Amino acid sequence: MLTLGLLLAFLRLTKGPSLPDRVVALELIATIVVAIIGVHAIDTGVSSFLDIAIVMALTAFLAAIGFARFLERGGPRDD
Repeated sequence: MLTLGLLLAFLRLTKGPSLPDRVVALELIATIVVAIIGVHAIDTGVSSFLDIAIVMALTAFLAAIGFARFLERGGPRDD
């Protein structure tokens, strides 16, 4: 199920009609990867994978803020 979601999000990332669509797809991919890491941590019982998932989630959150500020300031320019 997570793999199917990852594949569909990747399709949106590559064929997204606009930059905000691609940013949302990238955030969805990061969320799905965090979920996969969490499921793997639960499955194996290795708690250090949860630390990796937390770092990945925080990095994705900061990237979302960065993209939002970039789009708020007008996005890509032709300068």
